[in-house]
Amino acid sequence: MARRSTASLFARAYERNLKALTKFTLSNSKRVTGQVQRATAKRLKPPPGKGDWLSGMALGPGGARGYHLFRPADLQLQPGEKLPLMVMLHGCGQTGRDFAASTRMNALAVRQRFLVLYLEQDRLAHPQGCWNWYERRSGKADAEAATLMAAIDQACMLYPVDRERIALAGLSAGASMAALLATRYPNRFRAVVMHSGVAPGAAKSSATALGAMRGQNVPPMPTTAVGKAMGAAAVFATLPPMLVLHGDADKVVAPSNAVNSAAVWATAIGARPALTRNMQRGKRRAMRVTHFTRRGRTLVSLCEIAGLGHSWSGGAPKLLFSDPDGPDATRMAWAFAAAQFKAAAKA
Repeated sequence: MARRSTASLFARAYERNLKALTKFTLSNSKRVTGQVQRATAKRLKPPPGKGDWLSGMALGPGGARGYHLFRPADLQLQPGEKLPLMVMLHGCGQTGRDFAASTRMNALAVRQRFLVLYLEQDRLAHPQGCWNWYERRSGKADAEAATLMAAIDQACMLYPVDRERIALAGLSAGASMAALLATRYPNRFRAVVMHSGVAPGAAKSSATALGAMRGQNVPPMPTTAVGKAMGAAAVFATLPPMLVLHGDADKVVAPSNAVNSAAVWATAIGARPALTRNMQRGKRRAMRVTHFTRRGRTLVSLCEIAGLGHSWSGGAPKLLFSDPDGPDATRMAWAFAAAQFKAAAKA
């Protein structure tokens, strides 16, 4: 009798524990599911801006990547009219929507009549949402770049994009991926904007990426080595002009990367430093601007911003990686791109 009683007690205790565990699992599952649903809904929710927030998905060697295209409202295009495209690459810990909200590029697109494409990193490809710009040795970076190029091509087919007026802009890992895209497909872009990114050619693996972020890996400077290090299809005539922005108080990506980025790009396209000046507008942070020219045309601009950390300069307040006190990087990026579109049309 004692044995039966003991077995019965164990059975009842096991049943109670099983019920409690099941109840906890179900409630926890509902909580996690709710969090995922809310995060998904937030990502799909259109950011501020008068226009359409259109979702898409592209397939390529690196797998599938989503994107959002912002199309200003009431465009009223003329027959056959095509619009410029600004391709935006977010930084680590961001989504395309976060980047749109921070940069407010959509509001500028409404005023200036251009389209904006926000490429989206998949968390399965990188848990923190970083672009794999540094995985050159394994081939992962080039595969991801090819997939992003497939997304850009898809946008060009689905929307009225002028293929002769496409520019790239990115923050942090997005800046480094923008540079990689520009070196892999130099003839597809008229301008590239690197904000707080690692210098092209400074890293080829995850092991060297951290050192590059700290400014320890300096890319090679001779012209032939530059082309090889960056993976450019060619040097001198093919790489698009570049605008480099970086804060001198950046603790995530060393400010020396900005100087190296401008120098390596200028060397690759045969541009030389021509003018350096200090600028400040109102109460915004001051910046030191250096232009690199070739035959009288500015092909590389370096903007070193005083007191700016690892954030988009002039971005929306109260958002991660966004500093409202800096010079307006969004306006600067578009002005630089528009100038290159105009120069290319005259060439």
